[in-house]
Amino acid sequence: MSSIEVSEKGGVRQLHFGSELVQGAMRIARPWGLELEYTREMMLPLLLHPGAAWPRSVLQVGLGAASFTRFLHRHRPKARVTVVEISPAVVAAARQFFKLPEESSRLAIEVADGHDWLAATDRRFDLILVDGFDAEGRAGMLESLPFYLNARSRLNAGGMLATNLLTRSRSVAPVARRLREAFEGRVAVLPPCGAGNAVAIAARDGEIRLEHDELRDPARRLKEETGLDLAPLLDRLARA
Repeated sequence: MSSIEVSEKGGVRQLHFGSELVQGAMRIARPWGLELEYTREMMLPLLLHPGAAWPRSVLQVGLGAASFTRFLHRHRPKARVTVVEISPAVVAAARQFFKLPEESSRLAIEVADGHDWLAATDRRFDLILVDGFDAEGRAGMLESLPFYLNARSRLNAGGMLATNLLTRSRSVAPVARRLREAFEGRVAVLPPCGAGNAVAIAARDGEIRLEHDELRDPARRLKEETGLDLAPLLDRLARA
């Protein structure tokens, strides 16, 4: 792992791994919000499972600036979140600079390789979030077929995976093919957002329906409950 660096501008604190690449961000005045566009889009499964009762169990692979952790801790208080992060330095930075919540019955932090941890566990989850990269934007085994197969096997019925496919100077097509193979085609790859991140969601079972008219009301309710506005994403999907 390269050196951990923290920058701050315009009320937004950012995490870097020894390069200009932003590995996470937090608006200091609103730490529970999702500052980066792709992190908001990775919450799309919440629209497909409307209501505060889902998810009850979450696996987050890659901690970064703890954006998902803070959001879920505040807005899904009944969910148990397990975070697997390979770097102790990232965990320390999240605690010192990014308001990582204290570990409790609701939150567990595991310092481990995400691929190895998932291959060894027998636990099951409603939602798996994957957002782990090195300083060069490489995900390694976290975008491999074995990892995706293990992820699918560890999802409960109706469970979903959301993953960040960083698209800097490369196509997401090979990774998307592996994801579709593991999930038997039940995958939706969203159009890249402004920063170049393309989010993909995958379902353990059942069809992924991203119909604007069907998701409009759940998106309105989610915004009222959490402040998270996914209407721009739905509009972009409709145009695409």
